[in-house]
Amino acid sequence: MLTRKNYTFWFCTGSQDLYGDECLEKVKKNSQFIVDSINSKGLLPYKLVWKPTLISNVFIRKTLNEANLDENCAGVITWMHTFSPAKNWILGLSELRKPLLHLDTQFFQEIPYETIDMDYMNENQSAHGDREYGHIVTRMGIERTIIAGYWNEPCVQKRIADWMLSAIGFVESSHLRIVRFADNMRNVAVTEGDKVEAQIKFGWEVDAYPVSELVAYVNDVSKKDIDNLTEEYYGKYKIKLDKRNPEEFRAHVAVQAQQEIGIERFLIDNNYHAIVTHFGDLEGLKQLPGLAIQRLMEKGYGFGAEGDWKTAGMVRLMKIMASGRKEKRGTSFLEDYTYNFKKGKEGILESHMLEVCPSISDGEVSIMCCPLSMGNREDPARLVFSSKTGHGIATSLIDLGNRFRLIINDVECKRIEKEMPNLPVASCFWTPEPNMYEGIESWILAGGAHHTAFSFDLTSAQMVSWADMMGIESVVIDKDSSFRSLKNEMRWNSVFFKK
Repeated sequence: MLTRKNYTFWFCTGSQDLYGDECLEKVKKNSQFIVDSINSKGLLPYKLVWKPTLISNVFIRKTLNEANLDENCAGVITWMHTFSPAKNWILGLSELRKPLLHLDTQFFQEIPYETIDMDYMNENQSAHGDREYGHIVTRMGIERTIIAGYWNEPCVQKRIADWMLSAIGFVESSHLRIVRFADNMRNVAVTEGDKVEAQIKFGWEVDAYPVSELVAYVNDVSKKDIDNLTEEYYGKYKIKLDKRNPEEFRAHVAVQAQQEIGIERFLIDNNYHAIVTHFGDLEGLKQLPGLAIQRLMEKGYGFGAEGDWKTAGMVRLMKIMASGRKEKRGTSFLEDYTYNFKKGKEGILESHMLEVCPSISDGEVSIMCCPLSMGNREDPARLVFSSKTGHGIATSLIDLGNRFRLIINDVECKRIEKEMPNLPVASCFWTPEPNMYEGIESWILAGGAHHTAFSFDLTSAQMVSWADMMGIESVVIDKDSSFRSLKNEMRWNSVFFKK
């Protein structure tokens, strides 16, 4: 279950004591005013916490280490109100383990041309202090985000808000636990990867269990619990019998209810946040989990099919990041299926045989029970719907052997041109940027998988920030991309990220 934690972000103001106590008192009041004002606007998804002015090596180090130890602190925002000798920051910054944002702003928006004097200059010299501080962060090679602009502008606060969501993804990554039932689909390359390196790089714990342990949880679900959840399904979704016997249909749906309850209990009892299944290894499960997985994804769990633990992890993290949005449109696991090359209507049909999260649905959501050739089990129940339209991002985390790469493609989701009455799956139809053909070619060149972690709620810039925080390569395919420049970029990256 996805529960939004009460994360905070520390606002740390840098200065020095060259100009006396009166100046420092103004610095304190100004920084407190900024924090209180921004918090009151409500544009940030998480609260800013003001910290006393940092003016010495000892206090800077102490404050930043306290940030490391505070489980609720998800990042540190620094601002140099006046000149702050940057050597004072070296030890503290070298020990900081939380995401860092350098806010280059100033308390007053406009220079008071008629009254400006040296006192004003001394007290308001962020243009001086932030460059001194920025130099040492660059020299130390510390990853950070830099935002320049007036602190009270909505556009600046929006950028801070976007960075916060990336920072949440970084912090939550170190707690992520993924459970795999069965191994990777045999002979499939892109869903494989180095799980030990992923734990070193991302903090992800990826564990494997025999399906029999999950079956025990599923079989332990009471008939009363199954009936109650099945009744909830029937009250929430449209039932499409398609000439099937109503009692037989309901029995199939009840299997998914039993699986949803059993799987979630396993995840809770064993503290897992994402799950991987495989149709080739179901043992005592009566159906491949379909509706059950869809509902669990909607609750916030990550998912990957056919052993794809990397996509499962990314779906979970992206759901956590998106949870900071006030208005959410959905995040889901998806798979590339088939192309539409008709001129003017180009796009890629995205779906999966069962497991697409209903958080991205638009309009009616139905339950259907249909045969599934894979898995050799009874017909699984699944939720069927069409996705919302609009802008989104598709991401693919791949293992290149010597490094991880996050590929991010901006896509435009559209209405499907015609109904697909014989395709009983949830679906999404999008055109990749910069256009259908260059988008496909660029994705393939970058090594992108056929599985994606997709979101309407996040941006490519936020995912790049997350990748930067994690210290991995990111490749963005968007409206400004060209195949040639992308190819050169990846050549340069192969040198930069080489172990």
